[in-house]
Amino acid sequence: MVRPTSPTVIFDLDGVLIDSEPRWEAAEVEVFAEVGVRLDAADTASTTGLRVDEVVGHWLARRPWDVTAPNSSVGAVANAIVDAMVDHAQNGPIEIAGATGAVARLAAAGHRLAVCSSSPRRLIDASLLGLGLGDRFERVHSAEDEPAGKPHPACYLSTAALLGVRPGTCVAIEDSVNGAIAAAAAGMRVVAVPAAAQADDPRFEFCDRVLRSLDRVDAETIDTLRQLR
Repeated sequence: MVRPTSPTVIFDLDGVLIDSEPRWEAAEVEVFAEVGVRLDAADTASTTGLRVDEVVGHWLARRPWDVTAPNSSVGAVANAIVDAMVDHAQNGPIEIAGATGAVARLAAAGHRLAVCSSSPRRLIDASLLGLGLGDRFERVHSAEDEPAGKPHPACYLSTAALLGVRPGTCVAIEDSVNGAIAAAAAGMRVVAVPAAAQADDPRFEFCDRVLRSLDRVDAETIDTLRQLR
């Protein structure tokens, strides 16, 4: 039963529910190499949380290639990356440890749940279906429908509007700095659950909570943030 005074919890997708960041890295390295742009792990990490078309635009501005060549336009490169990600999501997606448990605990405690992701909607749907979470969220919103992706707050603001709640009554769960910035800029409380390599990153210090694992995400954790903006 939904408790009307409970904060609404909005999950990011990549790196929070699905362990897709290594696959994003591999897909970006492979697809960009086809247009003559070589990326390494540090390069791909620098754009974590951005919308895929913005990732392509980011590298086009810094390492230009011939966009008039076959399959080399911004749209073609972005679509090739998403195609690889959808294939991954449909063929054995890997859950972030504790993700389905956290969703189940919060749902059982009466929290309204949603997803707000920079990924295209077709990838979000494939990922949630692959994880067995296709029917667990009241709303699912993609930044592809916004004029700008994270760290711009538009995606989170729209998600709150679709739910009919004030952003200040929401708690966002994010793994990336860009995503956390977006949620905070929207006026939401932010629980960061970074990857182990970023667990001590000082850039997360503005978040309301920084947790080591989704196993720590439960109703008690969320309810400690009841003094909402």
